[in-house]
Amino acid sequence: MEILGKKILVIGLGKSGCSAARWLSKGGARVTVSEIRAENEMDSHLIQEMRELGVALETGGHVEETFLAADMIVLSPGVPLDTPPLRAAREKGIAILGEMELASRIVDVPIVAVTGTNGKSTVTAFIGSLLREAGCRVFVGGNIGTPLMDYATGGWEADYAVVEVSSFQLDTTDTFCPAVSILLNISPDHLDRYPDYAAYIQSKLKIFENQKKGHYAIVNDEDGFLSGFTPKGEVTLLRYGLEERSGRQAYMKEDNLWVAMPGKEGLAFRVEKWVLPGRHNLENLMAAVLAGLVLGVEPGVIQRGIESFRGLAHRLEFVGRIDGIDFYNDSKATNVDAAARSLAGFDRPVILIAGGRHKGGDYSPLVEAAREKVRKAILLGESKSLLAESFEGAVGFSFAESMDDAVFQAFTSARTDEVVLLAPACSSFDMFSDYAERGKVFRRAVERLGHGG
Repeated sequence: MEILGKKILVIGLGKSGCSAARWLSKGGARVTVSEIRAENEMDSHLIQEMRELGVALETGGHVEETFLAADMIVLSPGVPLDTPPLRAAREKGIAILGEMELASRIVDVPIVAVTGTNGKSTVTAFIGSLLREAGCRVFVGGNIGTPLMDYATGGWEADYAVVEVSSFQLDTTDTFCPAVSILLNISPDHLDRYPDYAAYIQSKLKIFENQKKGHYAIVNDEDGFLSGFTPKGEVTLLRYGLEERSGRQAYMKEDNLWVAMPGKEGLAFRVEKWVLPGRHNLENLMAAVLAGLVLGVEPGVIQRGIESFRGLAHRLEFVGRIDGIDFYNDSKATNVDAAARSLAGFDRPVILIAGGRHKGGDYSPLVEAAREKVRKAILLGESKSLLAESFEGAVGFSFAESMDDAVFQAFTSARTDEVVLLAPACSSFDMFSDYAERGKVFRRAVERLGHGG
C-alpha cells in the first residue's frame, strides 16, 4: 500500500484514529487529523505526540476543504458516513477507508472476525482464550478494545488475530477478508445511524463479502434472517442452533453440545460447567467451539476452555449477593434485543434497571420479555419516559435520578432469591462516558449497599 508523500486525512483522534495516524506518519504520509472536539477537551500528551510526529491537527470541527484536498481519508468507526464533508469527499471520488480496513491490508496473519448485534465481545474473548490454551500466539482486539491497527503497527507477533467487528467498521471495509467470519445474530440496532433495518443487515453481511474457498463462514441458524442466508462463493458454511436439525454442524443434544463437522466423526462437549446463563450464551458457545475446531484446537483443550471461561466484565457479570438478592451487571446490553436476551437467562423474578440514551428502536420486544419475568422496572436516563410509555399496563415501574438511586430502589423492591439486573437496552452516553463506566458505577453502588452505605 503506497502512502509515501500522500495527503491522508484521519477523522477522529480516538484509539483507532491515533493508531492510524502514528503508522501513516511514520510511513511518510502527510497526515492531518480532523477532530470535532476542541483541543482543550483532548489529552494534552496525545496532542503533543501527534505534533512531534509531524501530524497537522484541526480541532473544534471539520473543514470541508481539508476533506476535499486529501488523497485518502481514514475514518474512525464513531464518525457517521453521512456527515456533509464526507459526502462531498465521496462525490469527488476520494477513497474513504476505516481503521479496520487499513489494518487488514497490513496484517499478515489469519484474521478471525466476529460480528453480530449481541454477544460478539464474549465470543471474541473466548476464541482468543481457546487459541492461547492451545499454545498459539493470539492478538485479541478490534472493537473489543485494542484496535487491530495497534497490532498491525506494533511489532507484535501472533499466529492469529481475533477481532470483534462492529457494523460501523464493516461500513468502511473494501478488501477486508477474514479466514473465519462469524455472524452471531441480527436484530434492530443503531437505527439512529442507519436509514432502516435492511441497511443495518447489509452492513453486517459485509463480513462475508470477500471470503473465498478455504475460508469459513459461521452463522446462527436460530436467527430469523440468517437461517435463510447463504454467503456467495465457495466459502465453507457452518451453521449452529439449539436443536438438532439437518444442515446444522453444532446443536444441543442430551444436555451436551454436539458438533458434526463435515466428513468427521461427531464430538460431544459437556456444558454443565459453562457459567454464562441463558440460551443465547449456549448459541455463542457453539459459534466459538466451531471456530476453535476449524482452527485446529484439540477437543480436550476446548472442553477445558468451556469449564474455565468466566465471561467478561459488564456482560451478565455476577456482582454479588446481598440479603438473598443477586445483582447482575449487563451494562453491555445497549439495545432492546440484548436486554431481552439478558432477561431470558433467568428463571427467577427480576427487578430490572433500564434506560439511557434512546437509539431509535422499538421497546415492545423488551416489554414482552419482561411481562412474565420482571416484577418491577426502575427507569433512568434520557429514555425513561419512552420506556415508561412502553411498560405502561404491562410492568410496574418507577423513575430514578441516578444509578445509586436506581440500585437502592431495586434493592428495597426485591425479595429473597430474586435478581436485580442492570440491562439498559439503551446506550450510556446521556450519563456516562461508555457502557463500562456505567457498569462500574452500578458495581460501586451495589458494593456500598453491601457495606451498609
